[in-house]
Amino acid sequence: MDIRLARTAALAAVAVLAAAVALTSPPAAHAEETDPGWTVTEFGPLGPADRDLLVRVRLAGLWESPAGKQAQDRARSEKVREIGHHISTEHIALDAEVLKVAAQLQVAVPDRPNAEQQGWLDELNGLRGEAWDNVFIARLRVAHGKVFSIVAAVRAGTRNEVIREFAQKAVTIVMRHMTYLESTGLVDYGALPAPPTPAAAPNSAAGPRTGGTPEPMIWLILATSLGVGAVTAARVRHPR
Repeated sequence: MDIRLARTAALAAVAVLAAAVALTSPPAAHAEETDPGWTVTEFGPLGPADRDLLVRVRLAGLWESPAGKQAQDRARSEKVREIGHHISTEHIALDAEVLKVAAQLQVAVPDRPNAEQQGWLDELNGLRGEAWDNVFIARLRVAHGKVFSIVAAVRAGTRNEVIREFAQKAVTIVMRHMTYLESTGLVDYGALPAPPTPAAAPNSAAGPRTGGTPEPMIWLILATSLGVGAVTAARVRHPR
């Protein structure tokens, strides 16, 4: 190839590459850097889901620990009394942990059960014996199932190191409590909330594009590059 032709083609390619870089969209920023509700801590970004986890675990302990203690006086089954003792004791320890983490990350947590949870405690206060056992198992099993999915989701996706470690402990305890409750044989699985319907699978393994230069722009850049190269080559071969 003629030296002048090679030099001119190289300059044209550099120009086209510069245009492509200029047209390329910048990478999307992480949501935690722009969305409201996120704060920066020395342990990593802290988001709304992280705070919600601490609040929910704190609320769980505020009613499940008293309910577990109540089992010692009101439950008919020795198995239910034993499970109530384990759940109450383990929630006391988990509650101390959630208060420690909340203080460390400056997250406000409640100091009393919410209205629904207080309603469950009031319901149990009016029962004894077999009726108490059935309601205790039913209410706690549903509550643990709901919080389990939330804790697991935060454990899987949190950006905060302290929340990740806490969620790991919480997942283990909630799973253990569900196993305790199910071991009584009193859980009515047909009354539990059904699992969520799976989302439809994507049609393409590649998935949707989420950033970068739009595909039509890429083809435009390539076409421009070919055109510039052809014109440059013609001018070098046939100078005016």
